[in-house]
Amino acid sequence: MNILSAEFVVSSVNSDNWPKGNIPEFAFVGRSNVGKSSLINVLVNKRSLAKTSSMPGKTRTINHFIINKEKSPWYLVDLPGYGFANAPEKERKKWEAFTKSYLRERENLVCTFVLIDSRHSPQQVDLSFLKWMAESALPMAIIFTKTDKVKPTELEKNLVSFDTALGEFLDQTPNILVTSSSSRNGRDEVLAFISRLMP
Repeated sequence: MNILSAEFVVSSVNSDNWPKGNIPEFAFVGRSNVGKSSLINVLVNKRSLAKTSSMPGKTRTINHFIINKEKSPWYLVDLPGYGFANAPEKERKKWEAFTKSYLRERENLVCTFVLIDSRHSPQQVDLSFLKWMAESALPMAIIFTKTDKVKPTELEKNLVSFDTALGEFLDQTPNILVTSSSSRNGRDEVLAFISRLMP
């Protein structure tokens, strides 16, 4: 898939402001500070489409970006991170509520990419979110991030551990993609995966 254009459309916290129409959507979500904004910028070849920050919790709304607006358009949807963030618990719960509402209710959501930091063994916050996705019967794929920051043997160990942990509540492991925003590894594979799922 070639990215010809990428434009911000709208930020929202409820369904009243979601874009109208049935253009397919692909959402990106993950634990705060997982590298989501960096990956989004690499995918669309724009340095600052999604705002990056060293402070967890930068994304606090549902952000729609239209990709390839003039030809085979689709929405890339940047969702607030879950887990730790530099914000009061009341605010974090509010983000979680409207994020889950979007994931459950958005009829033209084709797939949600759940981002996992490849440097760590399975984290309970990630497993809990994936279990909720599975129980809600929502289509998803897993993207491991920051693979350039971990040794190949450690990466393989973490991937195997994660697969084992997923087996506790999933009959079948979702599609898994391995990426690095620094080296741009995995970019083509993520875009090819989106292309295959386009209606």
